[in-house]
Amino acid sequence: MALLAITCNASAAGQPTAGQTAFARTHGDTLFIGNAQIVRTILLHHDSLRTISVTDRRRHLTLANQTTGNDLVIVKGKADSLSVSCGRLPLSPIHADGAVATVTLRYGSLEVKRQYIAYDNAPAVVCNTWLRGKLKAAIPQQTGNNADNKNIESTADMESQVHTTILDRLSPGGNHWQCRAVEFFDYTDWNNNLVQTTSFIPYRRNGARGNLLLAKNGAAAGGFFFLKEAPCSSTQLHYPGADFITEFGNFAVTGFGIAPDDVTPDQWVRAYTVVLGVFDGYETEALKALRLYQKQLRAKKTVTDDMVMMNTWGDRSQDARINEAFCLDELDRAHRLGITVFQLDDGWQKGKSPNSKSGKGSFKDIWKDSLYWTPDPVKFPQGLDRVVAKARRLNMRIGLWFNPSIQNEFADWQKDAEAVISLWRRYGITIFKIDGLQIPTKLAEQRLRNFFDEVTRQSGGNVIFNLDATAGRRGGYNMFNEYGNIFLENRYTDWGNYYPYQTLRNLWQLSAYVPAERLQVEFLNKWRNTSKYVDDPFAPARYSMDYLFAITMMAQPLAWMEASNLPNEAYSMGKTIKQYTRWQLQLHQGIILPIGEVPSGRSWTGFQSITDDHSGFLLVFREDNDRVSTRMALRLAKGTTLRLRPLIGDGKAETLTTDDEGHVSLSLPRPNDFCLYQYKITE
Repeated sequence: MALLAITCNASAAGQPTAGQTAFARTHGDTLFIGNAQIVRTILLHHDSLRTISVTDRRRHLTLANQTTGNDLVIVKGKADSLSVSCGRLPLSPIHADGAVATVTLRYGSLEVKRQYIAYDNAPAVVCNTWLRGKLKAAIPQQTGNNADNKNIESTADMESQVHTTILDRLSPGGNHWQCRAVEFFDYTDWNNNLVQTTSFIPYRRNGARGNLLLAKNGAAAGGFFFLKEAPCSSTQLHYPGADFITEFGNFAVTGFGIAPDDVTPDQWVRAYTVVLGVFDGYETEALKALRLYQKQLRAKKTVTDDMVMMNTWGDRSQDARINEAFCLDELDRAHRLGITVFQLDDGWQKGKSPNSKSGKGSFKDIWKDSLYWTPDPVKFPQGLDRVVAKARRLNMRIGLWFNPSIQNEFADWQKDAEAVISLWRRYGITIFKIDGLQIPTKLAEQRLRNFFDEVTRQSGGNVIFNLDATAGRRGGYNMFNEYGNIFLENRYTDWGNYYPYQTLRNLWQLSAYVPAERLQVEFLNKWRNTSKYVDDPFAPARYSMDYLFAITMMAQPLAWMEASNLPNEAYSMGKTIKQYTRWQLQLHQGIILPIGEVPSGRSWTGFQSITDDHSGFLLVFREDNDRVSTRMALRLAKGTTLRLRPLIGDGKAETLTTDDEGHVSLSLPRPNDFCLYQYKITE
């Protein structure tokens, strides 16, 4: 085999300047990538790539790799050549600034490109992988089943004969790692249990499912996480049966999402992304480290990402009522409520979808009609000009529903992108709900990403997408997050499946691992369809509208209703919504994590937004129970004294001190009550 030629562009671009902490540089055959919080050290050698260590610089703690296994395993054999370049990330209107190192390897007819990214302010290093050329003699993707192995009677019996692809790896050694794998579930029209966690101590080689693996050292300080930025496990492409492989102190990420036929000589094909981060071993610190990274993906917001949106589809008129007169009237009513974005769902456009009440259409062959994505000339004879102009006078924005052309694996993505850009240029529309997605192949995934990237590029980041997670094979909660937020779920009183505590539960469980501010969460008109909930203790009508709205505060609130169907008494909610919008940005700038009990309809529960080391917010719910007060653990150290200031709801101002377990005593006067507090930590 030819000797490796390691070339390095170690120019000044690879060095951080004032205010920048991230760096990427090489010394001999070693790559260093990191920032003030983390350093990942990688050996670049004839046996490909191998992490030497990962250091948590905040705590001066290093996890040293205990094996000689490669970080990347996709083909047998050693690389023929390797080159590396280091520099700063290209400026982006979306993601944070940082440093990047790109390593390119060649295995015969196959090229592999590994891109390592360290943002300036996150204790994590990102690893992107692309393939190009011809992928032959690939390592099998199946992880195997230990039930097929013989019993262990000797040391030799312990050696597993199953080999699988490895996307990334860390092997710090030790026998006492305490792990949690977190699996997510989308297609929420069919799922109402969206998070499942599995806790375990690694033993023999086994697979674990999920997009997230948290590992805490039970015998010493330190911990790390692997985040796999991919669709949910149940919808990933070419899924090998697990996302992580663990064996004592050895941890690997598997499942590229690529089949050999996906790899061609003419273009790079992207595997799923892996993020490796470090934390100090405590639950809250682990979740804060994860969230600090997640906030880097959409750190630069050139448009207002925060919104209180109204989308009329929730009252099940579908497209039957959408026209200019209806929208102009709804805008007046939405303004009374304090809504900041009015979104026209399916029906504003000339083309007809399969969900149309005025004549069934199709999502196939959309571009046979070049005017499909223009305003319906019958419903909107003046286009959207009058609707947009009125919204601006009312200090509101207009959003639109959009369904990319799914046929032929998004072959028309460029036309779709131009349609969105044209609407942005013509009307200033900056918010598009993306629906109807199906991502059955890697080519479809690549083209969909091309669509998002092209719109982002041409709009300078001014367009934000609401990515629908209700059905189909889509991006889930951990992919495409840089492009906007997630439309979480369809729930309807018409079908009797809107239960406020279940909406709260879904948000509460997701918020530990997914930024709450990146989720659109619904509240509905509680006066509709009361006959669907006869004698139901958790019927929507049993709650105040303020309470239903409060459930959505830590997320992006979605008024899933037609304002014209609300009774007059509903508009008193406008005071609460307007109070909320004063605090919305500060709430969402913090690290939002769940506190209290799992919402059940009978619990004390809530959220904490940690804005800095000295302040934040608490959103506390007393569900339908007889406990006037509760002891609730906050994500603060024991002995912390904090002053509570009620902002919205029925709480009272008081000064509290956390006990030895971090608990404080909180009270609310009645069942199904809430309070949003601001807290300040006193010296």
